[in-house]
Amino acid sequence: MSTTGEVGGSRTRGRRIILWRHGQSLWNVERRFQGTTDVELTETGRAQARRAARLLAGLRPDAIIASDLRRAADTAAELAALTGLEVTLEEALRETYAGVWQGLTHDEIIARYGDEYAAWKRGEPVRRGGGELETEVADRAAPVVLRHVEKLPEDGTLVVVSHGGTIRTTIGRLLGLAPRDWESLGGLTNCCWSVLGQGARGWRLLEHNAGTLPEPVLGDDD
Repeated sequence: MSTTGEVGGSRTRGRRIILWRHGQSLWNVERRFQGTTDVELTETGRAQARRAARLLAGLRPDAIIASDLRRAADTAAELAALTGLEVTLEEALRETYAGVWQGLTHDEIIARYGDEYAAWKRGEPVRRGGGELETEVADRAAPVVLRHVEKLPEDGTLVVVSHGGTIRTTIGRLLGLAPRDWESLGGLTNCCWSVLGQGARGWRLLEHNAGTLPEPVLGDDD
């Protein structure tokens, strides 16, 4: 079975999951920690969603699920408008709840909770702001993604529209990485996506923080 992420061709490639981060929000611009706060897209964010949706529609997704927070739901709506698919909203795909960190800028978090922030960056299990652990986010989000994957046809594609932290923890869980290594995946730019492909030994990361359509892997590792 090929899991190269190829768009065309007659070979069976297995199921794919496209994890798509929402477009730019006002708090993204202000570098405020959003968490579960329901912040709207900026006009730039809406334009990003429209552009990305035109690209992702070319992958002919079979299903779209999204966080029910507006910045993700509105991003997903742009793809739904092009594909004719309905968006299934899932509360479990919300961003990490971060308690008192939510609404604070990056600089304010460093100033007030520097030790907690540093421990999180080292990969230690930290309830940022008294909120959720990253493993708890994965516990709620990954099973929802897999439940929808099971409904796909053999070569089907699921688009998951969510948030940077939730996407990273979900990828880490599906790849079987240790939680302390999830941070090594790096963040997603607004309206960029990662692609997971189903292989013989489980899920493989085919694309990360992509803004163009996946290309076949041409080489010894295809």
